Amino acid sequence: MHVTRGFTGRPRVSNAGLPPGQYDAGDDWPVLSAEVTPELAPADWTFTVDGLVAEPRTWSWDEAHALPASAYEGDIHCVTSWSKFGVRFGGVSVDAFLDLVRPAPEATHAVAYAHTGYTTNLPLADLTGGRSWIVWEYGDEPLAAEHGGPARLLVPHLYFWKSAKWIAGLRILDHDEPGFWEQNGYHHRGNPWEEQRYSGD
Repeated sequence: MHVTRGFTGRPRVSNAGLPPGQYDAGDDWPVLSAEVTPELAPADWTFTVDGLVAEPRTWSWDEAHALPASAYEGDIHCVTSWSKFGVRFGGVSVDAFLDLVRPAPEATHAVAYAHTGYTTNLPLADLTGGRSWIVWEYGDEPLAAEHGGPARLLVPHLYFWKSAKWIAGLRILDHDEPGFWEQNGYHHRGNPWEEQRYSGD
């Protein structure tokens, strides 16, 4: 697959809150997906954490909602150059799930996978310490299906392809294992402040 570096459709605005190469999307939230939006009802949604953990576990919608609620308020950034400021997502911190399954000492990475089959890789350090969430609300409303509802992963300090829509689980590993976009030329980490868009950036 050829990966273009042509993210130049919008003017680049000088703003201290914008990572390099980004523009402020304002009230817009562009819909970008590698797959067709699934029809996934909350009653059919599950979230699993397995791999290098002491107690693999799967949560239903109600079981996940029974965990301590947590919210993110801040900014998000997409590799296609848009950023949104002052967004609010509600859900549960990924830490709450990991505390219950107890990753092994040798665990270093995770593969997030969706109910559609989409995958993306993340260092555990980017998922822990209050840096990521499983979210089902946006602006105090249920998360829309086109934006990953009923629930998505949220890793706001990385480019948004790391925040897997329609999240189904995390597989905990002792090595890095590239996901869908990473196998097709995207950066393994995706830090927007370092413009880690593509392999080699």
